[in-house]
Amino acid sequence: MPTECSQDSFDFGTVDRRRVVGAFDGGLITSDAGALLLGATNKAIRLVERFAACFRDGRDGEQIEHTVATLVGQRVFGLALGYEDLNDHDQLRHDPVMAVLAGKLEARRKRCAPVAGKSTLNRLEHAPEEGPGYTSSRYHKISHDADAIERLFVTLFLEAHATPPRRIILDLDATDDPLHGHQEGRFFHGYYDCYCYLPLYVFCGRHLLAAKLRRSNIDASAGATEETARIVAQIRRHWPEVGIILRADSGFAREELMAWCEDNGVDYVFGLARNERLVAKIGRQLKAAEREAAATRVPARRFRDFIWSTLDSWSRKRRVIGKAEWTCGEANPRFIVTSLDATQGSAPFLYEDVYCARGDMENRIKECQLDLMADRTPATTMRANQLRLWFASMAFVLVCGLRRIGLAGTQLAAATCGTIRLKLLKIGAQVTTSVRRVKFALASACPLRDIFAAACTRLRQAAA
Repeated sequence: MPTECSQDSFDFGTVDRRRVVGAFDGGLITSDAGALLLGATNKAIRLVERFAACFRDGRDGEQIEHTVATLVGQRVFGLALGYEDLNDHDQLRHDPVMAVLAGKLEARRKRCAPVAGKSTLNRLEHAPEEGPGYTSSRYHKISHDADAIERLFVTLFLEAHATPPRRIILDLDATDDPLHGHQEGRFFHGYYDCYCYLPLYVFCGRHLLAAKLRRSNIDASAGATEETARIVAQIRRHWPEVGIILRADSGFAREELMAWCEDNGVDYVFGLARNERLVAKIGRQLKAAEREAAATRVPARRFRDFIWSTLDSWSRKRRVIGKAEWTCGEANPRFIVTSLDATQGSAPFLYEDVYCARGDMENRIKECQLDLMADRTPATTMRANQLRLWFASMAFVLVCGLRRIGLAGTQLAAATCGTIRLKLLKIGAQVTTSVRRVKFALASACPLRDIFAAACTRLRQAAA
């Protein structure tokens, strides 16, 4: 069996008759100096402080090195920087950036680093939930308040607006979170063709309001009414006059959710699964679109607006808009159901400008799952995996805060979290510490140094 070896230096050939060598002996050098902007963002929106307040620490304060705030911040910052595994923190705990972000340059104990390693962080991620249905464990001294965490997402959304908007649109969607082990709650999902969870996301534009982990042996809309009611109630306590529209695909066009919206003054625009009766309802429009497409050789569409009810699943008649489209030589009918009447939006406007815009939410989900590793749920229990999902979601909110406050008006104002990380956070720097200051000598060749400087100024002003 071959033995593992540790190579001290690396040879990369020659350039201009000089050998090119490398070694991990640079000392206090970081590859994540741009994370200082995340620290400035955190000071502006106080995310880590309030997220940590959702945890209860039952440990003896005299016997611990790392507070819950340090652990929570370390996990959120690490995810924002692309470190999805707790194992990464056995080296990251010695990174000067992590120490600065934690506000703790030196440990009290000789054998400890300023921030925690994987074992201590693992205890945080397995913190049990508080509540009458849960019993405390002698092995878990840290617990979390799930309701407080869920409220915090909405609170951060509300605070991101200087004045109440006239109207907001809440997007709901379910997505797959593939599982590769035997986690609690795993089921095979026929549509996604894998074992997975089925988390529910709620967004308002780029703002994340909810990320709820669910088993996958359920309807896509399961629990959506309860989540919507909770979010709407919190929003209306702060913005009593705001108009709210719920938007989602046909998986959420369920009687329970639509009836709740109608009874609580919330409008909705949902996709509606087509069937033979609906397609027959727009038969004339489909024929007209076919004739136009044949004459012009480009796709054609017509709309029909009508009142509709199912045979037995709906409690009342509702407005349905049918899109009769002929494209690529075949019919492509689509339908939406809405509580908005004709004075609030024409059929083409509600379908093309309102409903179709929900596709942008899928980009936000991709940011959460691909850029912030929200689909990294390998823990045994659903409780621990839900907590992992919330950590990744808070990292998303933090990077969005940087984008909204620090990068407005720059070329990164609409960039994804992954692009922001690559271009602005992953900056090399040499770190020197003296009695009076900690200096990060950032790479002089950084191409976005002007944007970095502008973001730093804006975030400092927002925190003042």
